[in-house]
Amino acid sequence: MDKHYKMAVLGPIPFDHITTSKNRVIEKYGCATHTAIGAAALLGQQGEVVPVTHVRKRDEPQVKALLERYSNISTEGVYAHLDQGDVIQLRFVDQNNRLEKQTAFMPPIRPEDVEPFLDSDVFVGVPISDYEVPLETLRFIKENRKPDALTIFDAHGPTTAVTTQGDRVRRFWIERDLWLPYIDILKMNIEEAGCSWFSKEYKPEDLQQPYQDLSEKDMADFAQHSLERGVKAVIITLDSRGCMVYSMPGGQFKAEFVPSIPVAEVIDTTGCGDSFAGGLAYGLLRDRMDYVRAAQFANALGAMRTQGTTFEVFKSLPDTEAMLRQHYEANARL
Repeated sequence: MDKHYKMAVLGPIPFDHITTSKNRVIEKYGCATHTAIGAAALLGQQGEVVPVTHVRKRDEPQVKALLERYSNISTEGVYAHLDQGDVIQLRFVDQNNRLEKQTAFMPPIRPEDVEPFLDSDVFVGVPISDYEVPLETLRFIKENRKPDALTIFDAHGPTTAVTTQGDRVRRFWIERDLWLPYIDILKMNIEEAGCSWFSKEYKPEDLQQPYQDLSEKDMADFAQHSLERGVKAVIITLDSRGCMVYSMPGGQFKAEFVPSIPVAEVIDTTGCGDSFAGGLAYGLLRDRMDYVRAAQFANALGAMRTQGTTFEVFKSLPDTEAMLRQHYEANARL
C-alpha cells in the first residue's frame, strides 16, 4: 500500500474473566483490542488505528498502556469520563460454545464520540451487545464520512442482549432492515445468522433453541435480502470450516466459499470474531470490492488469534502474506 490509511474501531474493551474448556483461567481486556491490534500489526507504518470506546476510570490506565505498546494505535478515542465499561465472565463448555455473564456495562458509542474520527477510511463496528454501537451512530457515520469510506459491522451486537440477571442471551434481530442501509459489509457467524433471518410466525415448539439453524439456502436468501437493501457484502463464518462471502457484482448474486486456515492446536478462541473483523478491514483498504481477499486476511487473523492468550499472536504483513501463500497457494490474493 502506498498511502496512509486510518481505521476507526467501534466497540467495547471489556475486562474479561475467561475459563477455557480446559479449565485454564485468563484475565485480559478483549473485544475491540483484538480488532485494533490485529489490524495494526498488518498496517505497520502504512496506517493508524483508533479504537473508539468507553471504559471505567479504573481500567483507563491499563487499557491505554496496552494499546500504546503499538506505535500506530491512537488512544484519543478511549473515553473514561462517564466511568462505565463492560465486565464479562466467560466459561467455555467446549471449543466454540460458552456461558456468558455480564456485570458492568459501557455507555453506547454516540455520534459525538465518533465525530473526531470521521476522516477514517474504514469504520469497524464490533459490538458484543445490542446497546453498544447504536443505529443512530451508524447513520451518523454514513451521512458524514468520506465518500469512499466503508462501514463494517459485526452482527454479534444486535443479536445479543443482557438480562437483568446479567445473562448474555441470543435475541432475534427483528429491527434488522432499519440497520442494513447504513452497513457496507455485514459480518456474522452462523448462530448470529440464525438470529437475523426468521419466519413470519413460529409454533411454540419451534422456539426451543437459542437460535434457528439455517440451511445453505436460508443463508443465501438472507444474504440476498441484505444485499438488496444496500449492503455490499455479507460474510458468514462457519466455525472452523471457513466463511461464505455473498456479494452482487453487476447486480448478479454471487456466493463464494473461502476455506479457513487450519492450525495444529487451538489454545484460546476468545476474540476470533473480533480479529476476523480486523482482517476484513485491512483487506478492503486497498481494494474495496475484493471481498475474497478480505476474507483471506480475516481468516489469517482468526487463525492467529487461536494460537495463544496474548496479543503477540498477531503477525506482521510479510508473515501474514507468507501464511496466505502457504495455505491458499495460487489462489492467495495479496
